[in-house]
Amino acid sequence: MLLIAVAAVRISSRSGLPSLLLYLGIGVAIGQDGIGNIAFHNAELTQVIGYAALVVILAEGGLGTKWKEVRPALPAAAVLSTVGVAVSVGVTAAGAHYLVGLEWRQALIIGAVVSSTDAAAVFSVLRKVPLPSRVTGVLEAESGFNDAPVVILVVAFSTAGPIDHWYVLLGEIALELAIGAAVGVAAGFLGAYGLRHVALPASGLYPIAVMAIAVVAYAAGALAHGSGFLAVYLASMILGNAKLPHAPANRGFAEGLGWIAQIGMFVLLGLLVTPHDLVNDFWPAVVIGLVLTMVARPMEVLLSLLPFRIPWQEQALMSWAGLRGAVPIILATIPMVSKVEGSERIFNIVFVLVVVYTLVQGPTLPWLAKALKLGASSDASDLGVESAPLERLRGHLLSVGIPEGSRMHGVEVAELRLPAGAAVTLVVRDEKSFVPGPTTVLRHGDELLVVATDPVRDAAERRLRAVGQGGKLAGWLGTGGGSTALGPPPGTETRFHRTGHRQKKPAG
Repeated sequence: MLLIAVAAVRISSRSGLPSLLLYLGIGVAIGQDGIGNIAFHNAELTQVIGYAALVVILAEGGLGTKWKEVRPALPAAAVLSTVGVAVSVGVTAAGAHYLVGLEWRQALIIGAVVSSTDAAAVFSVLRKVPLPSRVTGVLEAESGFNDAPVVILVVAFSTAGPIDHWYVLLGEIALELAIGAAVGVAAGFLGAYGLRHVALPASGLYPIAVMAIAVVAYAAGALAHGSGFLAVYLASMILGNAKLPHAPANRGFAEGLGWIAQIGMFVLLGLLVTPHDLVNDFWPAVVIGLVLTMVARPMEVLLSLLPFRIPWQEQALMSWAGLRGAVPIILATIPMVSKVEGSERIFNIVFVLVVVYTLVQGPTLPWLAKALKLGASSDASDLGVESAPLERLRGHLLSVGIPEGSRMHGVEVAELRLPAGAAVTLVVRDEKSFVPGPTTVLRHGDELLVVATDPVRDAAERRLRAVGQGGKLAGWLGTGGGSTALGPPPGTETRFHRTGHRQKKPAG
């Protein structure tokens, strides 16, 4: 089973397909009607495990989200996750009712379930497709935000008895989102402050602590009757953009847990479905999917983004990139647990819709981006800052990698003009290390070790970033101080790893 899962990871990475298709296929293959013939019908257990997996996936996505890309996209993503969801639910439900003949409650449930873009599918596909930062930022933030209102709608529509008036439902959604956002922001900042000021006894505890903070954010948000999903995403995004000890290790640990969560969740969802029951619901699912993909999603994007004056090419790509995945299938278990009439058919329709349209949308997304001339360079290096306590020095050791295209190439060490209290102590070049002099010329592929004291640590990193973007004349080219508000030119961002952490000053 482990070998099959590993093979699935390799295939999905090379093919561009979201991994959910392969993992769902594994579950279907070993389930009822498959080679394993395992009969599994526990929708309640699937929902609980799915929620737990979604928390991990949202945490991993938040930790990997770059604030400089998401910040300008937040207003658009917020509108797309609220107003856009309402438009999508209404249009899709109307199509399910009038074209397929479903009752209004069933149609509304399906409309709500499939209106959530899947964080795992979006993160896994978009990070392999070089897109403009605004498009990526809006889509990633939307996938992290829209789970919250959709869950509220699905639960409301699945509750026995009459559905509340629309204004009551809107008030509940707004209140839960506000509580979830407040809890997530508080948990993120408090967690980041604690991790930066408390030296844990072992480096392996930092990734565990980060994930624990994310889980606590979800629990606190849920206990406060807010959106736990929004809380965990915001808390993780704050933690991922803070200068935490062992940041690359934290993200790597979260990514590994995310893969485990995806594999377990998708296989379980594949087990839950009964393949021979899907035949009768195949064409209804295709029809509803057409309404969702060709009508509801474009209308959702058009109406939501109208105030932001986003070019039509980017809107077209966002319309096609509204990927569905495991989240709609998990949400489809809510009416099954609530014993809604026709809930099994709802689950089957959602399952087929997700599989068919993910198979179509995922692989064609790079082609569409190229056709719309929205491709961006994928050579830019990600920033990674890793730290470990230097118990007695109270300083920081920065590891700086100079990638191809960086404007730090050709700069002499003295021309870095690092602040007093920071110095380049070692250069690693061609697998050999040496102590540089003031006139040592830096080259592509070099790894620098820079020692900085506490007071100048941030200033030293800002200066190194500025030189990486603007070269030796960075101070006169508008990039002095290392401002990255506009981001570096593609392929020029210098990579950092920090192996040093501020130790708490002794009392007195």
